[in-house]
Order: sequence, then C-alpha cells, then structure tokens
Amino acid sequence: MAKKNYYITTTLPYVNAEPHIGFALEIAQADVVARFKKLQGYDVFFNFGTDEHGQKIFRKAIEEKKGPQKYVDEYAKKFDHLKEALNLSYNNFIRTTEPHHKKAAKEIWRLCKNNGFIQKGIYKAKYCVGCELEKQDSELEEGKCPLHPNLEIELIEEENYFFKFSLFQKKLLDLYKRNPKFVIPKHRLTEISNFVSSGLQDFSVSRLKKKMPWGIPVPDDDEHVMYVWFDALTNYISALGWPNNPKKFKDFWGITENPNAIQFAGKDNLRQQSAMWQAMLMAAGLPPTKQILIHGFITIGGQKISKSLGNVVNPYDLVKKYGTDATRYYLLAKIPPYEDGDFTYDKFEEAHNSDLANGLGNLIARVAAMADKSNFQAPEPKPLSFSKEVVEFIGGYEFDKALDYIWYRIKRADVFINKRGVWNLNGTQKQAALTNLVGRIRQIAYDLQPFLPETAQKIERQFKGPNIKSEKPLFPRLK
Repeated sequence: MAKKNYYITTTLPYVNAEPHIGFALEIAQADVVARFKKLQGYDVFFNFGTDEHGQKIFRKAIEEKKGPQKYVDEYAKKFDHLKEALNLSYNNFIRTTEPHHKKAAKEIWRLCKNNGFIQKGIYKAKYCVGCELEKQDSELEEGKCPLHPNLEIELIEEENYFFKFSLFQKKLLDLYKRNPKFVIPKHRLTEISNFVSSGLQDFSVSRLKKKMPWGIPVPDDDEHVMYVWFDALTNYISALGWPNNPKKFKDFWGITENPNAIQFAGKDNLRQQSAMWQAMLMAAGLPPTKQILIHGFITIGGQKISKSLGNVVNPYDLVKKYGTDATRYYLLAKIPPYEDGDFTYDKFEEAHNSDLANGLGNLIARVAAMADKSNFQAPEPKPLSFSKEVVEFIGGYEFDKALDYIWYRIKRADVFINKRGVWNLNGTQKQAALTNLVGRIRQIAYDLQPFLPETAQKIERQFKGPNIKSEKPLFPRLK
C-alpha cells in the first residue's frame, strides 16, 4: 500500500541577521508535525530554507563590504546548521538564490502576466525596508512602522510592475468561507478576512535594477528585478521541483479540489501567506495552500526582541548551555502555539528543573533503579501507537497541551509509585508493579518522540529490556 503524502513548510527567514529564538519556535513546531506524520506512516516533505534577495539584504552586504552572494552564502549556513542544533527532520533546504528557484519565480511571473494580472505603473508608496512592505498611514505609529521603529519610512516613486491584487477580493473571501480552518487560529482568519473585506490595493512586484540590483531579473525586462516577496513566496512550490516536476508537485502540493500543503508562519506574515501568496497562486492557475498556522512572537522578559535593546536570544547559545531537547521543550511547552509567549533564563531554568529534572528525569531514574536493584525482567515490548489525546492535540497544533498531557501521565506514574510504595514490595507484587510502570514509561517515550526525539530514544533504549539498568540522569538539575 502506497504511503500518503504530506507537505509542510515554514517561512524562509531573511539572512540579514543571526538566527534567533523566535524563528527557532516556528521550525520546532513544524518539526513536531513532520515527525508525527512520518511516524504515522506518511511520506513527509518538510521544507525549510532562506530568503536571500531584497533591499534589506543588499544594504547589509554593502555595510559588511561583501558581495551579496558571498554575504548570503555565509548566513545561509548559519540557518542550515539549525538542523543539527535543534535536531530537525527537514529534508529540503531551499535557497532563493538557487538556479531552479529563479527559474520557478520567472515562470510564475510569466503565468500571472500572461493571465493579465501583472502590468506596469508608477509606484508611489511609504515603504518599510524592515518589513519589505509598503505601509498605509493607518499602519504607522508616529510616522514609523511599529515592527521596525528604528528605521525611517522611505518614500518611493518610480516605475514598477504591479500585481493586480485588487481583483482577488471575492476569490479570497470565497476561499476563506469554503475553508473555515484555512487559517488557524480562528481569530487570525477573522483578521485576514477583515483586511481583505476592507478592499485590496495592487502592490508593486518589481524594483528598478539600477537602484536595487540584488534580485531575480524580471522576464523580458532587464531594467527590473522582482520584488522580494513575489520571489520568496514562490519557494513553497519551487521546493517541489515546480514547474519541471508536475507529478511531485501534484503529489505533495495537491490539486485545487484537494490541496495538501501546510504552512507555518508568524503573525507578521499573515497578510503575505494567507492573502498575497494565495492570490498569486490563483493568478497563475495553481491550487491554494491547504492550511496556514499562524504563531505569535516570543518576548524577552516582556519586551520585543530587538538588537538595539541587546535582548536577542540565539538558539545556538541555549543548546550549548542546556541541550537540544531542553531547548525544544521550553519552546513547545511554555510558549503558547497561537499567542505571544515570554522567555527569560529564570523561566527556562525553572521549567528545566521542575519538569525535566524533577519530573520526567526523576521518574525514569526511580523506576530504572528499582528494576536494576531487584533484577526485574521486563516483558517484550509491544507495538505502540500515539495516545489519542496526543493525536488530538497535535492535530490542532496545540503542542503545549500535548506536552501537558504527557506530563500528567508522568505525574500519575509518580502517584502510583508513592501510593503503592513500590520500593517496599517483593516478589510477584513488585514484578506486577514494575511491569505496570515500564508499560507507562514506554508509552510516555513513544508519545514524546515528535517533541523530544533524543530523549525519547534514550528512554526506549533503556527500557527495552529484558534487563533495565540505572543510567546517568536525563536532565541533571541546574544549580
């Protein structure tokens, strides 16, 4: 029987700065779903990569006195190394400077233009380089972009190509109405529906090459390069070999009547992912995305992450100090999947000690010590499947609730040990109690696989049996 296909992708981070904890959240969430689906027997295509064109990157390269290509080559490696640091399972890393991606971007441009949705005009706009987006007065606070208050809003007036976004209001609203779970959580779908309902404006999809040369050339017009969003959004299908591999595209992206692609994005990407990109797909005659999960931001001690504030938390630093699975645990268990969450080192270490060291780690150590001391012979492991509660919560992208449930099972195992006084039992009573506990632990380890894969593997190996031995603590307490 052929495996079912499953496609999942994150947004592509700009390579104009080091990776930070906010993006680590997105890739960790996507990794849970990818691992979960793979364990359920799906053929998973998990896409990640880097967005490497645009004004912001061009200026950064100049600032560092490097050619743009050399600059993006250096920074792309810093993001791809997250695979090892965070133990990620993505099997495709796309870069928007790759020849195939450039070809795909040019092809979707041609399709949109030939279908009458791209035309030249005069571009007048207030533009935020930080967002790489034009801004309406209503979106500004005291004349500044609220997301990038340290950058001046630029006034631009030049000849550009425009995408006829204004023609897609009804089609987008129909898409949202047909698919009430198209954007999760529900209030983000309401937000984008309200935005589209208020009226859409055509947006620029090119820049003059003489002013900003770092971009993909516009087909049949050497004086323009593509606007970074038009280029970057195409990665979701160029990653699948589109347009050269129609079978792979159909198998993983799906068809209009049965789309298959799941996208993860932050709340600052809501408009681009759920409106601009969907309109581009419609203009090119391609199927829409199946579903988009929108997560919140991570604040640091209640403040927005900002280089100027000096509060940027690098995930590599966390992994080096605390380990991969401890970092994954905090991101997945302590940051709400749909809303903003907060990080401090104190909160991180408190969760590490209470949940990982005193909770999971202590349970494993207690049961292993009792089994080792009593020469307990564990029964042969039986095939397992995910607990129905874990299936339900991961299906709703409620990663924190899934981990809450697993930790509830950990606490129940501790209660069982204490109530029964297992350490004092002998003979068949102790054998029965330890058999019960080993069964619970094996299930806990199985349920933990998508979240803490390294830890789950250690537990499974230690409790495979028949002899179970004490080993060093999974998570030593932090002092």
